Amino acid sequence: MRDALIVFARRPEAGRVKTRLSPPLSPEQAAGLYAAMLDDVLEVSAEAARIHDLEMWLAVTPAGAVAEMSRRCPAGFQVFPQQGRDLSERMSRALEAAVARGATRILLRGSDSPSLEATRIGEALRGLVDHDVVASPDRDGGYALIGLRGAAPGIFDHPMGTERVLRDTLDAARRLGLSSDLLAGGFDIDRIEDLRWLAAARSAGRATGCPRTLDFLDANALWELAGLDSPGLRASGRPAR
Repeated sequence: MRDALIVFARRPEAGRVKTRLSPPLSPEQAAGLYAAMLDDVLEVSAEAARIHDLEMWLAVTPAGAVAEMSRRCPAGFQVFPQQGRDLSERMSRALEAAVARGATRILLRGSDSPSLEATRIGEALRGLVDHDVVASPDRDGGYALIGLRGAAPGIFDHPMGTERVLRDTLDAARRLGLSSDLLAGGFDIDRIEDLRWLAAARSAGRATGCPRTLDFLDANALWELAGLDSPGLRASGRPAR
């Protein structure tokens, strides 16, 4: 089997996704923003998979959304339901499934990191030549992308969604005797103030892989809710002063 890239995603449903964005966003706006981010993430992931000859998996929740999410994916994705009581168990199960199918290098990524580009996926694969675990840290203490070389039982056996996620994962790797390395960092869009990081990435030309996300924010005039000047941002790409 080829190496595998697994994207974790939820069905974009109002009141079920990106709830920490509401307020100030309405549940419908938060779901629309997540849907735009998801579509960008799937497109960038598909591009990276083609470049590096990766199998593409989409792990979705709820289980009843498999058919709907299959229609949303670029060609080549295999879609399956996430399995487990929490994200820790769901990531572990997905890793186990990829290893069982013969994958040597397995990458897992979320669906709310719009500035993570296809090149970062290539960097992760190269990092796994010399290390057992690689990760691209987020500003909130987690990671948008993690790569593993083979099985790592127990590496995700800790709470997810905390500011200690990266630290706990690296501690688990050490206990398992696995070598690890960190890639360049990034950010998730979880709270309205996180939009400032996306604005900065846009200004620096590092948001080329998320046109749908930017278009949604522009079209719905959502930048100012994070204290950013929407017209100026669209014209110049610079956060408001």
